[in-house]
Amino acid sequence: MIRQMIKIDEEKCNGCGLCVNACHEGALKIEAGKAKLIRDDYCDGLGNCLPVCPMDAISFEQREALPYDEEAVIAKMQTNQNKSVHAGSSCPGSKVQVLEPMQKSPEYNQTINSELRQWPVQIKLLPPQAQFFHNADLLVAADCCAYAYGNFHQDFIKNKVTVIGCPKLDSIDYSEKLTEIFKYNEIKSITVTRMIVPCCTGIEVMVRKALENSGKNIPLTIKIISTDGKIALA
Repeated sequence: MIRQMIKIDEEKCNGCGLCVNACHEGALKIEAGKAKLIRDDYCDGLGNCLPVCPMDAISFEQREALPYDEEAVIAKMQTNQNKSVHAGSSCPGSKVQVLEPMQKSPEYNQTINSELRQWPVQIKLLPPQAQFFHNADLLVAADCCAYAYGNFHQDFIKNKVTVIGCPKLDSIDYSEKLTEIFKYNEIKSITVTRMIVPCCTGIEVMVRKALENSGKNIPLTIKIISTDGKIALA
């Protein structure tokens, strides 16, 4: 059948892989340093990959292609999710835990308590239906915030479930995982903390996208932290 498909200009492609991350259907792959469309039937032709390409190497074309196989895509995404959960659970460091308030440690002369209430905290390691998300006030934090803002535990982490990530260095779209967290749990509120630097806006954008995709109306607060550790904008 003739339908709209994406077209990748290999001369322009620099192999960054951003389009592969943006393609939730898994139709794209990096091969020999270039992005390639490997499955016509996995490409829905909507072009989520277009806006993330920094080289303007992706465009649309009308051509003969297999029909979009939505059932196969859903099955593949579910398989990948199960593999991801299984892989995460095999690592002792990513085991889901509910933490108790930490008491002062005489061994290390610790005077400030940790307010962290769960483990893990990395967005990519968290199972979307973990028990601690139910009725939680959620903190979504760019991971540099805790280093820049001196009282981060008391002012932001306290009494919240905390998830963190770096939208620049992780090179993944957190919005898919966050959409699942918002959709499958009764989240009471969301606070986003991000740094004032431009690359950090990505985590706010992903949270807003996830909220829209989840169909939920959850109160959202954005806190922007300057590099000298002050609240730049509330």
